[in-house]
Amino acid sequence: MVIELPSGSGRPAYQRLAEAIREGILSGRFRPGERLPPTRTLARNLSLARNTVLEAYEQLIAEGYLSARHGSGTFVAPDLPDRAFRAEALAVQPSPNIDTATPGLGAFGRRVLQGEIPAQMAEDRSRVSAYEFRYGTPSFDEFPMDAWRTLTKRVLDYPPQDLLGYGPTEGLPALRESLARYLQRSRGVRCDAGQVLVVNGSQQALDLAARVLLDPGDVVAVEEPGYPGARAAFAAAGARLAPVPVDREGIRVGDLPERAKLVYVTPSHQFPSGAVMSATRRLELLEWAARTGAYIIEDDYDSEFRYEGRPLAALQGLDEAGRVIYTGTLSKVLLPALRLGYMVAPPALQPAISGAKWLTDRHVALLYQAVLALFIDEGHFERHLRRMRKVYEQRRIALMEAFGQHFGERAAISGSESGMHVLVNLAEVRDADAFVKQARERRVGIYHARPYFLTEPPPGATFLMGYSSVTVDGIREGIGILAEVARASRVPR
Repeated sequence: MVIELPSGSGRPAYQRLAEAIREGILSGRFRPGERLPPTRTLARNLSLARNTVLEAYEQLIAEGYLSARHGSGTFVAPDLPDRAFRAEALAVQPSPNIDTATPGLGAFGRRVLQGEIPAQMAEDRSRVSAYEFRYGTPSFDEFPMDAWRTLTKRVLDYPPQDLLGYGPTEGLPALRESLARYLQRSRGVRCDAGQVLVVNGSQQALDLAARVLLDPGDVVAVEEPGYPGARAAFAAAGARLAPVPVDREGIRVGDLPERAKLVYVTPSHQFPSGAVMSATRRLELLEWAARTGAYIIEDDYDSEFRYEGRPLAALQGLDEAGRVIYTGTLSKVLLPALRLGYMVAPPALQPAISGAKWLTDRHVALLYQAVLALFIDEGHFERHLRRMRKVYEQRRIALMEAFGQHFGERAAISGSESGMHVLVNLAEVRDADAFVKQARERRVGIYHARPYFLTEPPPGATFLMGYSSVTVDGIREGIGILAEVARASRVPR
C-alpha cells in the first residue's frame, strides 16, 4: 500500500493525510480488509510526527472508513462496498431512459435549461464597457444615498422583533399601505393595501403567476417582440408560447389566440419597441379577456418615465371583470439590488399567489421593506422620481442629437417617447454581430435586438440602446465611437 501526502494549502497535515487515505479507499486502490502501514512506519516514510498519523487514523476510524484490531493493526473497514468492483459495474452503458446531459433533472429543470434563462444570465454578467448602453439600468450616481442611509439608521432602531424575525408573506403592512396609495394616485390602480403583494422584483411576480395559473400545454400569448424573462417564466411552467405582433398601438388584439389562458403585455412602454398601447386597444384587450376568461398580466414597465404627452392610466384601473394581474418594479427607479417589486392580483387569485410566495422565499427582506415605506411616505421616492425624469430626459435628448449628428437619416430610432431605452436601426451596418464586437473593443457596450424576437428577427442591424446609466458626455462620446466603428466597417459600393 502506497500512501502519499498531498501538498499543503494551509490545512493541517493530519487532514491532508486522512484525505489521501479516504480517496484511496473510495477509488478502490485500498480494498476492504487491507492492512494499513503501522503508524511509526508511515510517519517515518512521510516525515511526519507519529501523532499526526494517529490523528488521521482516528478520524477515519470515527468516519467508518477504517477499523482498528487490538494487537493486529489498522485496516480498511471490511463492510465498505468494493469500490473497484462498483466502478467497473457502473462503467456499462447508461439506461436509455437516463438523460446524461442533465442527470436527475425533472421536467421543470430541463425546461429551464432549454429556455432563454441561460442566455439572459450570461447577458446580465456581460456589462464591462466604459460606455454601457444597457437597457433597464438606473443611474446609480443619482440615487439619494444620504436619505436612504438616514432612514436605514432609523429603521435599525426599531424593536428587534419587528425586523429580525419572520414577517408576513404579503409584505409589511406599512409598505403595502404606502404602495397602494402611490399606485392609486400615480397609476390609477384600483386596489387597497390588502391586495398588494410585495415581491422580489417583477420577475418573481411573473414566476408566481405562471406557477399558480398554468398547466403544461397551456397557451400563453406574448408580445412579439417581447421580454425574454417573461417568456422564460411561462415556458419553464410548461406553457406553449404564442407570439402576437405588436404595432404602434401595442399588441394586436385581433391576432390573439382564442384558446390562450394568459396574455402578457407591457402597455405603458412596450418592451422593447417602446410602443404605448392606445386607449382603444386597451378596451379591446379587456373585452377579449372578459369574453374568453383569460387573464392579463400587465407589466407596468417604465411607466414612470414619459417625455411626450400625458401617461395613460394603468390597464388594471379599467378592468371591470377581474382579469388583470398588475405587476411593477422599483428596480428601474431606485436600485436593482434592492429586489423590490409589487403585484396586485384579483381577489380570487390572492390566496394561491400568496401561498406560492410563501413556498418560494417566505417574504422580501424586512429591512428594505421598512426603509422603503419611510422613503415613500416622507416624499423621497416621488421627489427622486421627478428628478430622474429630468435627468433621463436630458440623456434622451443627448442620445437623439448624437445619432442625428453622426448618423443622420441612416439611424432610424423608435420608442423615444418614454422609458429608458430606444430601438436603433443602423442601415449602413452590414454585420451586426461584428459591429457589436468591434464596439466592445472600443469600450462601447451595445446590444442586438435579436434575443427579443421569437419569430422573424429584427430588420438589419437593430440595437437596444439604454441611455439611463450613461452621462450626457458619455452618450456623446460613445455614439461618436460607434460612428467611427461604422465608418471603418463600411462596405464600399
